[in-house]
Amino acid sequence: MYYVDLNCDMGESFGAYRMGNDEAILAYVTSANIACGFHAGDPATMRRTVQLALRNDVRIGAHPGLPDLQGFGRRNIAVSAEEAYEMVVYQVGALQGFVQSEGGVMQHVKPHGALYNMAATNPDLARAISEAVYRVNPALYLVGLAGSQLIEQAEKIGLRTKSEVFADRTYQHDGTLTPRTRPDALIESDEDAVAQVIRMVKESKVRTRQGSDFTIKAETVCIHGDGAHALSFAKSIREELEMSGITVKAMSLS
Repeated sequence: MYYVDLNCDMGESFGAYRMGNDEAILAYVTSANIACGFHAGDPATMRRTVQLALRNDVRIGAHPGLPDLQGFGRRNIAVSAEEAYEMVVYQVGALQGFVQSEGGVMQHVKPHGALYNMAATNPDLARAISEAVYRVNPALYLVGLAGSQLIEQAEKIGLRTKSEVFADRTYQHDGTLTPRTRPDALIESDEDAVAQVIRMVKESKVRTRQGSDFTIKAETVCIHGDGAHALSFAKSIREELEMSGITVKAMSLS
């Protein structure tokens, strides 16, 4: 029997600016990563997204990022391990307040964008993020790139982890994601995204841009809520996973 969680980055609107189609996507995913105000989001959006997730019985996670609204948290910033620790504690604590005030329980933490990618290869940064999550709530799952330093460092300090793979991103020979600056970084076709996900879940393999297979652990699949095809991907992937005999359920239920 195969099991996988389907997660989506959400709550990334800010003030008068609207991003994504959270309400529609929530019908297909099992976990929501909610922005915490640094790379996107604001208090009103955080509260509204928490309410929507609870209404749809979708599990909630914090999505802390770098303090870079203009760059949507996708630009590398040379933060120290101590700074990373502090910004993660701050953001996780903020979302946890909204979740508790709405009668919910937080399930996980997944770093966003550049912070996520930097921590995938930087053990000091990965450990700082892991310690921040552990000290706020050691019962939370930490979601990180499959095979990354973030997963390794989190497990060293006793955090529960979930290895993440991506439906809409291409991979390099070492298991890292193709940088967004490259034209081949994103998968635009529903069929290609579905095929990549099913193979990662069932065969633990992904075809890299170099044409080789990389062994990968797929426990939760990400769909980017700001992506042009986010709703279509979510619907297609959910339907095809279930048709392929793969049970889709939240990471805390597997």
